[in-house]
Amino acid sequence: MLLPHHRSRIVWTTLFSIYFYYKSSGSFFLLLVGSVIIDYHLAKWIDAAESKIEKKRLLVLSLVANLGMLAYFKYTNYLADILSAATGVAIGPFDIFLPVGISFFTFQSLSYTIDVYRGQLKALNNIWDYAFFVTFFPQMVAGPIVRAADFLPQIPLVPTVSKEQLGRAVFLFCCGLFKKAVLSDYIGANFVDRVFDSPLQYTGLENLFGIYGYTLQIYCDFSGYSDMAIAIGLLLGFSFPINFDAPYQSKSITEFWRRWHISLSTWLRDYLYVPLGGNRKGRTRTYINLMLTMLLGGLWHGAATRFIIWGGLHGAALAVERFWKEIFPTAPGGLRKTLGALWTFHFVCFCWIFFRAQDLNTVQVMLSQIFFNFQPQVFSEFMAGYAPVIFWMGFGYFLHLLPKSLEITAQKAVTWLPLPLKALLIVLFIALVMQMKSSEVQPFIYFQF
Repeated sequence: MLLPHHRSRIVWTTLFSIYFYYKSSGSFFLLLVGSVIIDYHLAKWIDAAESKIEKKRLLVLSLVANLGMLAYFKYTNYLADILSAATGVAIGPFDIFLPVGISFFTFQSLSYTIDVYRGQLKALNNIWDYAFFVTFFPQMVAGPIVRAADFLPQIPLVPTVSKEQLGRAVFLFCCGLFKKAVLSDYIGANFVDRVFDSPLQYTGLENLFGIYGYTLQIYCDFSGYSDMAIAIGLLLGFSFPINFDAPYQSKSITEFWRRWHISLSTWLRDYLYVPLGGNRKGRTRTYINLMLTMLLGGLWHGAATRFIIWGGLHGAALAVERFWKEIFPTAPGGLRKTLGALWTFHFVCFCWIFFRAQDLNTVQVMLSQIFFNFQPQVFSEFMAGYAPVIFWMGFGYFLHLLPKSLEITAQKAVTWLPLPLKALLIVLFIALVMQMKSSEVQPFIYFQF
């Protein structure tokens, strides 16, 4: 090995990760470095502080540093628009570049200082270990959001890759590559983007299929990245938590958020919902806490009213479901589960319109087309004209709805393949991607967050 010493590997990987971020965000890599230095020292001071008040003051400094940086880069122009509309005075827009992945590494860093403040972690004594945790390149720019408590204990261990880990890594990498570069990019570039860019040019039926397409596209794009990040982490000897678990199989919105972007939903639960009081302060307060958590979750995704609406819709649905379960606590039967799955899927699809559309006017136009200009008679022509897109959409949903047991069986089969066949499998998937890829590389959707 070129770097046989474990400490040397930590330093080298950290420097490479910082360089990796520099290539995506230029001089803004200094923000990442600054965040590492500030939170490392604040956590040490929090750990050493003897009074609760002093610990709290230091934690507030960490919150201000991280959330202040996030607020400046993501929300300055949004606030300027609101002030302009309220006062009639033109304010902005300001030329502010949004560094890639800033929402992810700030939340990851905050999990460390908050856990140290709570006494759930001891502060690290080596800044390279902390820098390695925050900057680790596979998941730094688009997740999953790795908790300090999950990742830090792995750092002192000498990285090893077992046969099972290698098999899981190859399986996840091929799945992620297929979902992103074949399903997501093809459906997006050849159909979804066209519909959302000009919904008036398409019938209500085509708009509806455009929404179904985006529902699959965003899942394949984001879960594809997460799968590849987890795979690369495994190949380097580090385990990340699962980030997606067949979310469109959910039978309720509550279940959906246990399966979708799991690292974010659990982060919001543990660091926002629970500190707000969770479900410990009565029914009304629980509903308010759910709503606030999801509104802020929507705002985390982007500085736009449509993201707040998206979060608010999910928050309202979570509150209604909790209220319904309190009135009817018995488990639903088979028919109600089926209806619950259909309702959940279509509610999620409806919410994705706000997430994807460029503005609220686009949302209005798409809904108007669906409800008042559906034109079902164009179905045959639509199916013929977009046959490849419809095929890949159907294939993507088919794979997504397969039982978990088949995924486990497929992963075991890949694990037991000889190493040359594992390499051949990756080559075949890359060849498929090269055949299916669009003329331009499609960036990951969550890079913008």
